[in-house]
Amino acid sequence: MFLNIALSRKLPLVVLLGLIPLLLLREWIVVVAWIALAVLAVIVDIVLAASPRALTVERVVPFQVRLSEEVQAELIVRNGGRRRARGVIHDAWQPSAGARNNVQKVNVRPGGARRYLVSLKPTRRGTRTAEHVTVRLFGPLGLGARQFTFRASSSLRVLPEFRARKHLPSRLARLRELDGGSAVNIRGEGTEFDSLREYVDGDDVRSIDWRGTARSREIVVRTWRPERDRRVVIVVDTSRTSAPRVNDEPRLGSYIEAALLLGALASKAGDRVELIAYDRVQRARVSSSNRSNVLREFASALSTVEPVLVEADWTGLTSLIRTQISGRSLVVFLTNSDITSADVGILTSIGSLTKSHLVVLASVADPEVAELALQRDSSTSVYDAAAAERAILDDHAASAMLSGSGVVVLSALPADLAPRLSDKYLDLKAAGQL
Repeated sequence: MFLNIALSRKLPLVVLLGLIPLLLLREWIVVVAWIALAVLAVIVDIVLAASPRALTVERVVPFQVRLSEEVQAELIVRNGGRRRARGVIHDAWQPSAGARNNVQKVNVRPGGARRYLVSLKPTRRGTRTAEHVTVRLFGPLGLGARQFTFRASSSLRVLPEFRARKHLPSRLARLRELDGGSAVNIRGEGTEFDSLREYVDGDDVRSIDWRGTARSREIVVRTWRPERDRRVVIVVDTSRTSAPRVNDEPRLGSYIEAALLLGALASKAGDRVELIAYDRVQRARVSSSNRSNVLREFASALSTVEPVLVEADWTGLTSLIRTQISGRSLVVFLTNSDITSADVGILTSIGSLTKSHLVVLASVADPEVAELALQRDSSTSVYDAAAAERAILDDHAASAMLSGSGVVVLSALPADLAPRLSDKYLDLKAAGQL
């Protein structure tokens, strides 16, 4: 806590008023006397001002808010002194918290309390903090003030915006169609029981339900459908390649949107969903046993994840998946790592997972690269176009190598990545691969 003296913006105007008697009397002693009078008025004003130390300030902040939404933080000011507290209060939030009216006039009677609302509309996800509240109390003349800074640590967790939420209803409708359609019903072992029906020529005799047959005049067989309780593992790459901005947004933001939509959809489908944020170490992990809270837990875990300027350790990541994830699962990698670099190891590391898991690699496509490849206006643009074409060819070659090893490769623009990935998930379910 710090106490100091502050001067009002009125003081320079008061000093300039001394020019009037100077012009009338043309005596410099008048200026000196006027300045001395102004200084005396400031001192008296500061002495008569209420003491900020007699105040207590309490800040009440909501626990969390979604990015782009607005919440209200409360400042409760109590005056324990004998003089009325008049002045201003400054709630010192960091700029990314989006505080709109964090400087307000204060007027609290002796022994009273007032509540002041501060509107917060964060511009970045993560944890937004405020450490101090500064109160400046003026005297009756409004020339001088006592200023005191209270230490009041508070934080507000800003969750991802989840703009892709608008695509969820249509994907859930398609999911219900898949669950209710006969096309998903298959016969054989290792799947989830669906219903009984009459035996027809060509049915596997191992699917005959003898108990049901004993109660019926006809031979009945079991029908099966893809298991609902499958495991979906979503891996979000937080290495340096997630930091570049595409359409004025970091790639990581598109990964988060895709992870939230796929997590919500898979949980509604009855699958067990896990989340891993990784670069060279594990930045976040969610293993949700309660499917109703998957979206909230994912958003909370991803709210504080930021790109890290290091290379991704794909060997360590795939080892982590092998050791901690048992049984065949759908593993989705959200990454734009340089898969054309031999020393990264992503080709061999991710490709080796296809022996025990179904692997999908989803990445963000940069529309500027395609635009550069079409420009031929000058010699400089020709070189840029050649570089863009080379990058496109390298990307296609690497995608072909991954596809050849059994990896499902998906690339889409930032706004399309989340719905495209969810559609791919539904396609795999419809094909009976999940």
